[in-house]
Amino acid sequence: MSKATVILDQQAVRRALTRIAHEIIEHNKGIEDCILIGIKTRGIYIANRLAERIEEIEGSKISVGEVDITLYRDDLSHKSANKEPLLKGTSFPVDVNEKKVILVDDVLYTGRTVRAALDAIIDIGRPSQIQLAVLIDRGHRELPIRPDYIGKNVPTSKSEMIVVKLTEVDNQDEVTIEQKTSL
Repeated sequence: MSKATVILDQQAVRRALTRIAHEIIEHNKGIEDCILIGIKTRGIYIANRLAERIEEIEGSKISVGEVDITLYRDDLSHKSANKEPLLKGTSFPVDVNEKKVILVDDVLYTGRTVRAALDAIIDIGRPSQIQLAVLIDRGHRELPIRPDYIGKNVPTSKSEMIVVKLTEVDNQDEVTIEQKTSL
């Protein structure tokens, strides 16, 4: 990899998530019948942070779930020794039927991850609405998917990659853009 350019530092990540939390509350006129569902792996950490901010603002908790999209991907890869896909688990703390689901992920790129998450959620129940919140929207959509809440739009080329680091896994909060190197 070539030198990384920081596009969001720790403070900017915090501000972006606070802004998204306010937008979720405003758009939904509160948080009644809302649930945040993070896409594994980093989406769940972002969903938990949004839940904390929403609780600080609204004074009441919002449910948080997580979805594993492994079996719903159109590029399913086998990661285990027995050639079975490696599953990370899906967990919804409440029934999603007739709820407003806010799907949360770190980076929106082609839209294929979100499409897989939509399929996984709809297999479990029938929400009244599904919204999408992302920390970074980098463009290059291959499917007609658009986020409702965006931390930052970062136009990129296909030769670049966005790297999201979160304290929960990487011991720091930072979003960088890097040039891919050809092998």
